[in-house]
Amino acid sequence: MVIRNVVFSDMQIAISNSIPDNTSEIVIDTPTADEINEQQPEVVTPPPINYDKYLGVLEIPRIGLKRGFYGLDSRFNDIQYNVTVVRGSTMPDVVNGNLILMAHSGNTYVGYFAYLYQLQIGNDAYVTYNGNRYHYKLVNIYNVPKVGKVRVVRSFNKTTLTLITCTKNDLSSQTVYILELV
Repeated sequence: MVIRNVVFSDMQIAISNSIPDNTSEIVIDTPTADEINEQQPEVVTPPPINYDKYLGVLEIPRIGLKRGFYGLDSRFNDIQYNVTVVRGSTMPDVVNGNLILMAHSGNTYVGYFAYLYQLQIGNDAYVTYNGNRYHYKLVNIYNVPKVGKVRVVRSFNKTTLTLITCTKNDLSSQTVYILELV
């Protein structure tokens, strides 16, 4: 009996086993650990995102979100592709204004708001716009029926950020997050 290295090609598994000389198994040489390491593809880190192309950037540290958004008139201001600025919004530099952003949630490559459900009252969010960074705190979370319109309940005496997305595990409602400028 001879000890040989056998590779089962369907499973790409190499094993060492005692095999009698009269078997019909295919015996092949396997690469050494050094040879395997030499053959590994180099891990390529994607280039950093250039946020200069966006009108602004939304950051929510609690859920690891950092995503740019485009202006109202941009063809990229579309919920099918990005975090979207809603018509009627004002930018963060408008006193007592309301920047309203919406995005998909769920398991999709455009599900930028997929983890908003993890937010709690008091969590922070930041919007970088026009060279300034605006700090917001979450003050209210509520659900509304998904009927094509959303009623935004906020203080008109405060500058606010409103985030809207589908409610987790509920196809018939949307969740609204109200944040106030600190």
